[in-house]
Amino acid sequence: MPQSHNLQKLRKRLEGLTGKAIGDYKMIEDGDTVLVCCSGGKDSYTLLAMLMALQQRAPVKFRLIAMNLDQKQPGFPADVLPAYFASIGIEYRIVEADTYSIVKEKIPEGKTTCSLCSRLRRGVIYRTAKELGANKIALGHHRDDMVHTLILNMIFGGKLKAMPPKLVTDDKAHIVIRPLAYCPESDIAKFARGMEFPIIPCNLCGSQENLQRQKIKEMMQDWDKRYPGRTESVFTAMQHIVPSHLADNKLFDFQGLTLDTPVEEGDIAFDTPEMLITGTIPLSLSA
Repeated sequence: MPQSHNLQKLRKRLEGLTGKAIGDYKMIEDGDTVLVCCSGGKDSYTLLAMLMALQQRAPVKFRLIAMNLDQKQPGFPADVLPAYFASIGIEYRIVEADTYSIVKEKIPEGKTTCSLCSRLRRGVIYRTAKELGANKIALGHHRDDMVHTLILNMIFGGKLKAMPPKLVTDDKAHIVIRPLAYCPESDIAKFARGMEFPIIPCNLCGSQENLQRQKIKEMMQDWDKRYPGRTESVFTAMQHIVPSHLADNKLFDFQGLTLDTPVEEGDIAFDTPEMLITGTIPLSLSA
């Protein structure tokens, strides 16, 4: 079925952002085998579509294997993803592991399940990657996920820490990559609707309205609506760290600071006209 002009433009934009992120962080190299984790949500469908498109014209050769973890959630349509993978001609592996029962048994009713669920999923994914000989694991986290994680860790964890675009697993066996790191969630949602992906909702955690992450997401959406560009600005800040203007003695030698120590200049003045009027930090200023 022919795609509309707007959908083609959106696809091109997302492919460009994905390709740039892959290039900027050297996520994929010649000879890699990439395990693409597919949950059945909009993000992972988009991730797979982007990687398949880029694979066709990339200057390096790499193998893609789509993987879905069937966690045995009640009502999970186990036939949807195998049929979809077969229809697009991608090599795939369906892994069955009843993590749902473990989570429901261990987590009291009303408590959030994400932490335990993600740990269990991670173990299965790492094991599967090893079995298939995959040296890279691709996850569908996007720009907004990374920003929300930063704010969550700042407010609730006391750390300036987010989701990195690329990391080494704890067992040092694989490299995890997030090729959608530059992609806004709004664009991914539009693309998924336009492509009519067979979305599978997560009944285990997706409906938990008390998640702090959901509250942060709603806060940022409201902020972006009133002052467009805030999420983009925070993400840009993640790429421009100035240790001398923070307070971590491990990253900058404050005790040894002298008049001769080279530091980056440019403290933000919190009384610029734009801030007084809008209450926001201009994108043109840098710390």
